[in-house]
Amino acid sequence: MEKVVRELTSRGYRLGVIKHHRHAGLRIDSPGKDTHRFAQAGADHVMLVGPDRAYHMRSYREEPPLPEFASCLAGVDLILTEGYKGADTPKIEVIRGPEEPVLVSDPSQVIAVASDRRLELDLRRFALDEPESLADFIEAHFIAPQPPEQGRKEGS
Repeated sequence: MEKVVRELTSRGYRLGVIKHHRHAGLRIDSPGKDTHRFAQAGADHVMLVGPDRAYHMRSYREEPPLPEFASCLAGVDLILTEGYKGADTPKIEVIRGPEEPVLVSDPSQVIAVASDRRLELDLRRFALDEPESLADFIEAHFIAPQPPEQGRKEGS
């Protein structure tokens, strides 16, 4: 996925990425730091903002659905997710080792696979070392073509 993100951003697209972690207790702040102490004191929402990036930490009593997180990512052309196998979204599954199951998501939601294994599936397959081809597929299926700017002639 990292290679596909790199390829799509090199084409000028702005991407949002949401990585799902299945286990409770996820932390990106460190004990003893202000952000950690604010959360420990009871803040449900803590942001760490610097001149070139911001980190947004929020506590939940139960995990909200994917659309709630996606709505936080404004100003991007496409949102990619890693995980969220149970979400009702189109999926491109990555199948690495020979011991991995063929599909872990609902087969009706899987639109392609990325794998170096030979698979008996009626799905488009991309090799793991061909992020350009997978980026082409994603671009064609999920990023709407931008109309030419007004006053600009095609090809100029």
